[in-house]
Amino acid sequence: MGGTEQEYVQEAFDTNWIAPLGPNVNGFEQAIEAFYTNKVHVAALSSGTAAIHMALVLLGVKKNDEVICQSFTFSASANPIEYLGARPIFVDSERETWNISPELLEEAIINRIANGTKPKAIIAVHLYGMPYKAKEIKEISERYNSPVVEDSAEALGSQYFDDKCGSLGNIGILSFNGNKIITTSGGGAMVCNSLDHKKEAVHLVTQARDIAPHYEHSKVGYNYRMSNVLAGIGRGQMEVLNDRVLARRGNYEFYTEALKEYNDITFLPEPEGFYSNRWLSCMLTSSFEQREEIRLALAAEEIESRPLWKPMHDQPVYSKCMNFLDGTSSDLFNRGLCLPSGSNLSKDDLNSIVTIIKNILSK
Repeated sequence: MGGTEQEYVQEAFDTNWIAPLGPNVNGFEQAIEAFYTNKVHVAALSSGTAAIHMALVLLGVKKNDEVICQSFTFSASANPIEYLGARPIFVDSERETWNISPELLEEAIINRIANGTKPKAIIAVHLYGMPYKAKEIKEISERYNSPVVEDSAEALGSQYFDDKCGSLGNIGILSFNGNKIITTSGGGAMVCNSLDHKKEAVHLVTQARDIAPHYEHSKVGYNYRMSNVLAGIGRGQMEVLNDRVLARRGNYEFYTEALKEYNDITFLPEPEGFYSNRWLSCMLTSSFEQREEIRLALAAEEIESRPLWKPMHDQPVYSKCMNFLDGTSSDLFNRGLCLPSGSNLSKDDLNSIVTIIKNILSK
C-alpha cells in the first residue's frame, strides 16, 4: 500500500457508499483515464476475467464462434471464451517478446477462413508486462476484420512506442488482483476506445437493468461492477503506480547485472520502442533440470519462485482444442523461472536470492 488508500476507504465508510457504485468508482475510473491522457473510457469491474468476458460480449462473440487466444498465458485469458460457449483456438508465441506470434496468428486465421469459420476475435496478451508486437497484430486484425481484446492484466505501466499498454487493441483489459503491479485486492477494468462501449459494459455488468420504476430487463446481465470500497484502494494505488513500475524494473536490472557472467541463463530484453513494467522478472535456464534445481534451492530457503505459465494447449482442460504451434511456449515453460519480483523487495532480499542462484550455476 502507498499510504493514501485508507483515506479513500474511510471516505466510503463515512459516507456509507459501500455498494458497487459511488464516488470512489467514478474517481478510480477517472484516474485511470487520466493515466491514459483521457484518450479512453474506463469501466471498473470486479476482475480482469470479468473484463475479458465483457469485451467478448461487446464484440458479439456467441456460442460456437471461434476466438483465437495466445497459448502462453494464464487460464483467465482463455476461460471467458468457454463461458460464452465459443471455441478457443490457441496460437504459439514468438521468441522476441514471448507473446503471440504474428506469423502463426495469420496462419490460424487463413486456415479457419478456408474452413468457413473466420475467428470472431483475437485475445493477445502482454506477458509479464512485455508488450506484444502491436503493429503486426493490428495489421493482421484489420486485414481479416478480427478485433483484438488486449489482455493487459500484467502490463499496466508498460508502453509500446508512444502508446500505453491497454490502449492498443479494440478493447483493453486490466487486472488489479492482489499479485498485480497495483491492486484493489480483487478487481479489473475495461479500457474502451468508444464511450458507447463503456456505457453498454456498465449496463450489462449491473444486471442490465432497464430504465423503469420497477426491475425491467431486456438483456441478460452480470454482477461484475467494482465496489466503492475496493475502488477507494485503487485510487490510492494509482498515486503510486509509477513508483511500483520503477521498483519492478529495478528488480529486473539487479538480477540481470548480478547474473550477467553466467551464460547458462538469459533474460528477456526489451526490443527497441518497447517499455515493460517488468511485472515479473523471468529468466531462462539451460534445461528443465537446471530450472528445477534453482527453484528447489530457493524453496529450501522459503523463497518462492515459479515456472513460467504452462501453455493453454498443454492444459488438460484445453488439450483437445485446435492449436497452431511451433514449440516456443512449451520450451519457455520447461526452462523458464519467475523470480521474486515484489515492489517491496530489499537489497538484502535480492542479494539472498542471487547468492542461491549463483551457488547452483557455479557448480
